[in-house]
Amino acid sequence: MRLSLAFAFGFAAIGAMPIGAAEPIGMTDTFRIGSEGRSICTAQVTPADRALSDMFDRGYAILCRDAAVSVGNLYALRLRGGDPARRLAALRLERMSCEAGRPVDLSGLAVTRSDCRFKDQPVDYRVYSLERAGSLFVSEGFAGYDDALKLGLRTLVAGRVVEGPVSVATTGISDPAAFARALAANISPQRALAEAYRRNNSGNYAEAAEFFATFSGNPNDMVRPEALANEALQKSNLGSYDEAEKLFVAAERLVAGDPVVGRQLRNYRVMHLLNQGRVGEVYDELARPVGESTTVASLRQLVIDDMTARRLSSETADARRLGGGALSSQDRARILDAQALQLRGSALRLEGKQAEAIAAFEQALARLSVVRDGRVAATKWMQAQILAELADIAEANADGDTAERRHQEAIALLEMSYPGSSALLGAKGRLAQFHTRSGRPELALTTFRQIVRENPEGGVASPSLRTMLGSYFALLTGPDAPADAATELFRASQMLIRPGVAQTQAILARELGGGSDEASRLFRQSVNLAREVEQLRIEQARLRADGSPDQQRLGSVQAALKLAEEGQVATQSQLAQYPRYRALANDVIALEELQAALKPGEAYYKMVVAGKGAFALFITAQDAKAWSIGAGAEALERQVDALRATISAVEDGRVVTFPFDAERAHRLYRVLLDPVAGEMPGITNLIFEPDGALLRLPPNLLITNQASVDLYKARAARADDEGFDFTGVAWLGRDRDISTAVSPRAFRDLRRAAPSQARAQYIGFGQNKPADAAFVPAAHVAAADTCSWSLGAWGRPIPATELRTASHVLGVGADSVITGDAFTDDAIKQRGDLDQYRIIHFATHGMLSPPRPGCPSRPALMTSFGGAQSDGLLSFSEIFDLHLDADVVILSACDTAGRASGAANAEAGITSGGEFALDGLVRAFVGAGGRLVVASHWPVPDDFDATQRLIGGLFEAAPGTPTATALRAAQRKLMDDPRTSHPFYWAAFALVGDGSAPLVRPLIRTAARGR
Repeated sequence: MRLSLAFAFGFAAIGAMPIGAAEPIGMTDTFRIGSEGRSICTAQVTPADRALSDMFDRGYAILCRDAAVSVGNLYALRLRGGDPARRLAALRLERMSCEAGRPVDLSGLAVTRSDCRFKDQPVDYRVYSLERAGSLFVSEGFAGYDDALKLGLRTLVAGRVVEGPVSVATTGISDPAAFARALAANISPQRALAEAYRRNNSGNYAEAAEFFATFSGNPNDMVRPEALANEALQKSNLGSYDEAEKLFVAAERLVAGDPVVGRQLRNYRVMHLLNQGRVGEVYDELARPVGESTTVASLRQLVIDDMTARRLSSETADARRLGGGALSSQDRARILDAQALQLRGSALRLEGKQAEAIAAFEQALARLSVVRDGRVAATKWMQAQILAELADIAEANADGDTAERRHQEAIALLEMSYPGSSALLGAKGRLAQFHTRSGRPELALTTFRQIVRENPEGGVASPSLRTMLGSYFALLTGPDAPADAATELFRASQMLIRPGVAQTQAILARELGGGSDEASRLFRQSVNLAREVEQLRIEQARLRADGSPDQQRLGSVQAALKLAEEGQVATQSQLAQYPRYRALANDVIALEELQAALKPGEAYYKMVVAGKGAFALFITAQDAKAWSIGAGAEALERQVDALRATISAVEDGRVVTFPFDAERAHRLYRVLLDPVAGEMPGITNLIFEPDGALLRLPPNLLITNQASVDLYKARAARADDEGFDFTGVAWLGRDRDISTAVSPRAFRDLRRAAPSQARAQYIGFGQNKPADAAFVPAAHVAAADTCSWSLGAWGRPIPATELRTASHVLGVGADSVITGDAFTDDAIKQRGDLDQYRIIHFATHGMLSPPRPGCPSRPALMTSFGGAQSDGLLSFSEIFDLHLDADVVILSACDTAGRASGAANAEAGITSGGEFALDGLVRAFVGAGGRLVVASHWPVPDDFDATQRLIGGLFEAAPGTPTATALRAAQRKLMDDPRTSHPFYWAAFALVGDGSAPLVRPLIRTAARGR
């Protein structure tokens, strides 16, 4: 039996005390700047700042969302024994020139403002200062962050967080992990470790991982085994058990007898076993001796050996300030031993040994209460987890009063120690689930609504919250659902993690909505620089992880990283002059906003998988309906797997097709759409937002009525029929246009975005040149390993027939088709005119699956080989780096709607997504500037010229025809041909984006034909 993610994550670490909102900022290492909406900017203490000279001086870096590095600084400097204003002015003089200060009023504070400009770039800088109570208070930074500078100064002077809005330029869409990454890069290692634990204990696991990553790649860092252990547990919690095991082994090699990290590893390995349902093995792992070893024994004897000295010297006062005093290694060991008792209780509960489990939990609580008299704030989340388990036991014993009391006690602990955290929301979610099971739906709904309002950062929910929200959605779609249930479900469902392509689409829509060429240019420049920063940080970490790094290479990377960071922040500051970008774009839009974007005859179908259930929203311009789908998440996975198995399978290295399971396709249609069967005949354009298994299956192959299934079955039963003639079947995509959306906001924003400004109509790429065995490029030889493609893969080029058909229909000339020697990865990357083509078309092999088992997926398109540095592949990262301004990108290649691996994301400087279908080549081309991407869900067929006929028919539609309508017309021709009526031939391609946009604009096509 597998533990919930909330449980497994919740144990992950012991660490720093959370920072309460009411705590004086002089007592904290970090504080937020501003209060309205999301936390956009944060102040982080910088004890090594050159401006600090007095022991009571304080300095903070200002870090804001979507800025790669600090955007400014805050100072509280003592006036005694020196001139801090002169000291700061001298530091500024190294980089910029400043005007004389002038008095201004800042919300009642009489301050001095000085305007500056950098010497090496036309970027403005601003300084605010005032003297008060023997100190000089200063706020300075990029002028584009003026709101943060002003509010930061007011907060510093007041000694508490001053409420108020912060309006700065932003480019990303709700990526708290990226913000955490910037913070981790700007603080000391000791503080990064403390911050990693604080966020982990608060339930912000993705953010914690960014801080732990500061250490796990450095072979010389003494806390590396601790970081590796935490990374291993994160992988286990996500179900990546093999990766977790490798990391555990790596951590164990480095422990070297440290009893604290040894205990952590023991406990984390137990959680790893519980995650896999291997409950019976838990007790042996818990019994494995970790001993006192040198540290605890030496502490008792007051002997400071090398291990103890290294640990104590690394634990600064800030990193060890827990519960009002330094937490010793002995204290940490005691806490970890209490955690081991907690884990024993969890295993016993899972085995139904409730009395023994209660005893273990009570022992754990007792041991935690004696560490620093129970005042260690970092253990409160552990106590809350134990209380939640005791509540579950009480509920199982029909003791509802005790169960509710335990849940409330857990919430009270977290409200005191981790206010506003994901951990607190998780505890409230468990209480709401208890109320649901207890037959008190109104209480449950009230609590769930509170969770939605309070979700930290207003962004994506944690995996455990996603599971709990399944109970909320079940209430909203149950027999006693409130009248506005659809509105509620629509709002709450947008908290859930979506494919990474949704974020990329939303960023593209923001760029295209900039309102001026300069604004869009700055926006794209900032986004690209942010990716470059991430790529360089990854390369820096890779070099540092080498025991003997190439120092020259490392120095070059560090210099390039510094330039990229400074350039990105300067660009963000310049971007602030455009109001369109000065508000943080929220993923969540109101139902009314989506309805306003829908046209007559259109419906938006949003699918939501949460917990074990699946739910649907059917939205038109006038109405919205919500219901629970009749099949759960696991059942839908089985249904989709079974359908795909009859479409395309690989046997002995060959793609084979079987008679399509029409009966199952109709059953799945009914499961998904039966509640709106009466509305479907009036829908001419269905925008389908899939989730879970349906991300891997185009909905146009579902069958709308049983009569056509019966007709097919009767024909297939004949002795002379092989079961491959599906003519006459009532496919969902036969009588209505269908396109794929990835989030409501991305769809709405892309629909409103301006069309391409490109002057040329079309360019096509394909028919690679087979690899010449006599000339193998150096890059391919250097990269050759067990995960490289063999040169034989380049020996089966796809003919350029469909490219030439498209160019002929459009009348754009033969030079618009690039093949053979001209179709190389080098040539494509070097082209500076790709943004001048409205339609970009690739007809080549898609390299989506790994070359062999055990290799990571690095999506790419096959090209011809170019120069010495060519690998004959246009990779995920290289596609992201292209600069397109395309209305439509057509990927006529195999399985181009697949996912990308974490390795591919890292190479592209992408830090989120990848685990979903559509996060591979589709996302890369959207990131490059493609508004609508045509991609395939399985290998595209060559038989009967099916793909050529399909893509050729797409271009033959009348000017102004929506792309979805043009594709449907081409598909219908294949549906009506007995040889190609099987979905394998016509259903592979999906339109990701707004399918109502025309493939060919009327005026452009007329002009092209007149040449």
